[in-house]
Amino acid sequence: MRNLSDLGIGETAVIESIDITGILKRRIVDMGLTKGSTVKIERVAPLGDPIDIKVKNSHIAIRRSDATNIRIK
Repeated sequence: MRNLSDLGIGETAVIESIDITGILKRRIVDMGLTKGSTVKIERVAPLGDPIDIKVKNSHIAIRRSDATNIRIK
């Protein structure tokens, strides 16, 4: 399975699982990143971190290290 951090700009995927626990997982879920959600990579910061993701008509930015724990299909 691939990670969200593997996607390039303009690519879309569906979230399969979120392998994060605690408060960080709650924040990510509250932002709309849930299992079955379709996400699209909109932009990546010049140094590669953070990643701008479009999910449910909203844009959110997450750290690349957190994106490696989000499995996609």
